[in-house]
Amino acid sequence: MKLRLFLTGAPLLAVLAAACTEGTTGNLVLAVSARSAPAVAPVGPAGSAPAPSPTVVTAGDSTVIIAGNDTLVIRSVEMVLREIELERVETADCDDVMENDDCEEFEVGPALVSLPLGTTATETQVAIEAPAGMFNELEFEVHKPDALEDAAFIAAHPAVADVSIRVTGSFSHAGARSEFTYITDLNEKQEIELNPPLTVAEGSTTNVTLRLDIARWFLSGDALVDPATANKGGLNEDLVKNNIRASIDAFRDDDHDGRDDDSEGT
Repeated sequence: MKLRLFLTGAPLLAVLAAACTEGTTGNLVLAVSARSAPAVAPVGPAGSAPAPSPTVVTAGDSTVIIAGNDTLVIRSVEMVLREIELERVETADCDDVMENDDCEEFEVGPALVSLPLGTTATETQVAIEAPAGMFNELEFEVHKPDALEDAAFIAAHPAVADVSIRVTGSFSHAGARSEFTYITDLNEKQEIELNPPLTVAEGSTTNVTLRLDIARWFLSGDALVDPATANKGGLNEDLVKNNIRASIDAFRDDDHDGRDDDSEGT
C-alpha cells in the first residue's frame, strides 16, 4: 500500500513517502484552516478581561485584520509541512516493530501548503490514504526543507528553500501604508494526542482540522506590529514566532465547522 498526499484543487506539491502493508484502506483528510479559534469565556479572577481580539474580515482573496487604528492585509501565506505522521495504537505484538505491519507509523511530506484567505476558500485539504486501523497521535513539523533530503522539493519550490513560512501583504499604521514580505525559518514540531483514538475505517473518510489562527500572529497586546519588523534579526522576531507556535491546533472535525468534534456539546 502507498501513502498518497495531494492538495484538493491544486497541483501535487509533495514528495510521496511509501509505506508497505497489505489490507484495506480508508482516507484521512487533514483540513488546513486559517480561521480564528472560537471565542471562549475568560479564565481568571472575577472581572478579569479576556485577551484582546482583533477584528477579522474577508475581502476577495485577502484577509484583513484590524486592531485599533492599524490594519493588516494578508494576501498570501505559504507554509512548509514536513513529516506528517500518524502513529498507530500499540498492540500486544508491537515488540518487534520491523516485522509487524500493525505497529508501523505512516509519514508523508514535505508539502507546500497555501493557507486559505478571503472569501474564496475555507480550507485547504491534505488527503492521506492510510491502512484501516486506530491511531492515537498525529505528528507534523512546520520546518524549512532539508537541503539533502528535500532536494527535489526545493528544486520545484526555490522560493522556500530556506523558509518554513512566507507571508505577503500590507500594513497600515497612523495613515502610513507599506508592503511587506515576512519570512521565517521557524521550526515547530507538533504532537497531537488523539483521545479517543482516531479510527480510519475501510472505504470511509475521517477528518482532522489543523488550524492556524493567523489573526494573532502579528499581535502584541491589543496592537498590531509591522510584519517587516519580525523578519530575521528584527525587533519582533521572537514575538511573532511565539505567536505562531501558540496559534497551532489540531482536532477531529468531521463536520468541518472549525470546532473540535470531541468537545462540542460539552
